[in-house]
Amino acid sequence: MTFFAITTLGCKLNRYESEAISEQLVDCGWHPIETEAKAKFCVVNTCTVTQKAAMQSRQAVRKLIRNHPEALVVVTGCYAQVAPEIFASMPGVHYVVGTSLKDRIAQLARPDKGRRPCVTLVQDISTRRAFQDLPVRKFGNRTRPFLKIQDGCDAFCTYCIIPRARGRSRSLKPEIVIKRIGALKASGYSEVVLCGIHIGKYGQDLTPETSLARLIRAIDGPKGVQRLRLSSIEPAELSEELIDHMSASEQICPHLHIPLQSGDDDVLKRMNRPYRSSFYSDLIHYIVKALPEVAIGADVLVGFPGETETAFENTCRLIEKLPVAYLHVFPFSVQKGTRAEGLKDRVPPETMKKRCKYLREIGQTKRKRFNERFISANLEVLIEGKRDPGTGYLKGFTRNYIPVLVKGTNELFHQVVQVKLDRIEDGRVFGLLK
Repeated sequence: MTFFAITTLGCKLNRYESEAISEQLVDCGWHPIETEAKAKFCVVNTCTVTQKAAMQSRQAVRKLIRNHPEALVVVTGCYAQVAPEIFASMPGVHYVVGTSLKDRIAQLARPDKGRRPCVTLVQDISTRRAFQDLPVRKFGNRTRPFLKIQDGCDAFCTYCIIPRARGRSRSLKPEIVIKRIGALKASGYSEVVLCGIHIGKYGQDLTPETSLARLIRAIDGPKGVQRLRLSSIEPAELSEELIDHMSASEQICPHLHIPLQSGDDDVLKRMNRPYRSSFYSDLIHYIVKALPEVAIGADVLVGFPGETETAFENTCRLIEKLPVAYLHVFPFSVQKGTRAEGLKDRVPPETMKKRCKYLREIGQTKRKRFNERFISANLEVLIEGKRDPGTGYLKGFTRNYIPVLVKGTNELFHQVVQVKLDRIEDGRVFGLLK
């Protein structure tokens, strides 16, 4: 048997696209790597959203080359798109493939690497206008498969490299989205996560133009999956139409991840974010009023150039007042090719570290308070396909994204069950099967 190995870093889109590449390789007669086996074909799907992600991507490439010395190695993903020369110069890399050509990777598979110089296959992503459709029939052993409905970004935030790595906003046609949802349902999935780089812009590039709200209405119904979840969505693109439909829907999960980045208006302006703190605050309160059980997560970018102590305090005060359920906190890191690269007034690393720690503590408190609200409540939990390694319990998520541990048999894997949330121990929620 000839084995392949894929290492994926970064976002849900990368994971979705890696799964599509894997399916294509299986269709060509290859086999996913087994324990202790040596792969003949290796793919690293890289990320460059932060300096840390870029470093981890380089490490992942070197590790695969070291562990599979006879393999043909392909490096793809966002880091490969914006800095192909870094990987092309690495001994042991045979192809560097840009984000717009991931659909061709399976065609490069060879049973032995031979002796050949590295080939770089990277196109100008800014000219790409068509959505790259990479269908996935079955999402490995995942309980909640992703469905990529949108790619690219038109926002050009000061700190962000993604428009250079992914190109302009492009959408999958609604009829194809509906078909893919039906296929995933037929494969036995109870929940699907709609994902994209900028899903709030969904449909604006299509003819006729459409919107995320209209797509959701088309999916939401008896022919759809039991649970539909949205990935991260920008605050300025959460329309009243979408929120009102979510509040009336039994299928769309009451869970929204809405990036904030900063609670200081001057910092938001320098970031080129298209809203101010009062807009974000009003939006969150509107959503919670419409969806009382909703879990709202927020991204916060700490230490952007010029973030004074007062600006950071403004962010903390805003978050403390908001009914958000959890935070994702990131330190600012310079990305080559972004406008933030040339900004002065850098925040010292130690100051960033302290600020991140403080905000993460606020996030932990928010998560604890949110979870405590639902103790003694009976909620639906979708059980994952493997047990929690620490406790041996089954694990799963409620519709509003509370991770729950519960005793039960393996027959409950991938099933939606009723659970009474019983207690919180060491920050973890335990439930009882009903």
